[in-house]
Amino acid sequence: MTSTLPAPATAARAPRPVGTVLVTGAASGLGRAVARAVAAAGGRPLLLDRVPVEPGPELGAAPSTTVDLSDGRGSEAAIRELLATAGGLDAVVTAAGTDRCGALADVPAEEWERVVGVNLLGTAAVIRAALPALRANRGRVVTVASTLGIRALPDASAYCASKFGVVGMTRALAAELAGEVGVTLLVPGGMDTAFFDGRPEQYKPGPDAQLNDPAEVADAVLYALTRPDGCEVRELVVCASTEPSWP
Repeated sequence: MTSTLPAPATAARAPRPVGTVLVTGAASGLGRAVARAVAAAGGRPLLLDRVPVEPGPELGAAPSTTVDLSDGRGSEAAIRELLATAGGLDAVVTAAGTDRCGALADVPAEEWERVVGVNLLGTAAVIRAALPALRANRGRVVTVASTLGIRALPDASAYCASKFGVVGMTRALAAELAGEVGVTLLVPGGMDTAFFDGRPEQYKPGPDAQLNDPAEVADAVLYALTRPDGCEVRELVVCASTEPSWP
């Protein structure tokens, strides 16, 4: 009588080291939380924002650069200079973003277009500038979309246009860069950050809104960045359990 033995279990592969990670929007919000998570995991964050970034003790002497992502060519030049100084790159997290609420007919064209310029075209510029270094290290990219990149709301045409664009661009990049650079689309729900500050009251979360801690979202980003070679997290939705904009 012949017995059939179970196949041996596949040995778990070690996670990738975090390495050097370029984080946009690193002065505050999700970007700041990701930069902290990278440093806490033993990685090296490179910080980019439109305002000077104060590293603080939790980030040490992290290199930084200041650039407005609505200036695509200027952003690419600044990133190339930063990477030349850093000496390599393992990942990019595009957490920078902006918004301008209001009806399409009421929002000045230059303000509407700036949202698309920062959120979509700026994301493309960052990835474009980083690609040679990412390809050299078979690195990772995490783009930050939004639940409003999948679901539309009134008075949010600029933001929805930009984030729907990030969703489409990221999915196309995942196909384009398969086997060369890992690509993850992050879809966060509302987060407890300064993103809503300065808005008219009608466009702010209500007093009973359940907003996610950006540190929790940053943990998910780190998970995606550290999957072993050959394993990728293609898409992540991270939101509060009572998030009304998902699904």
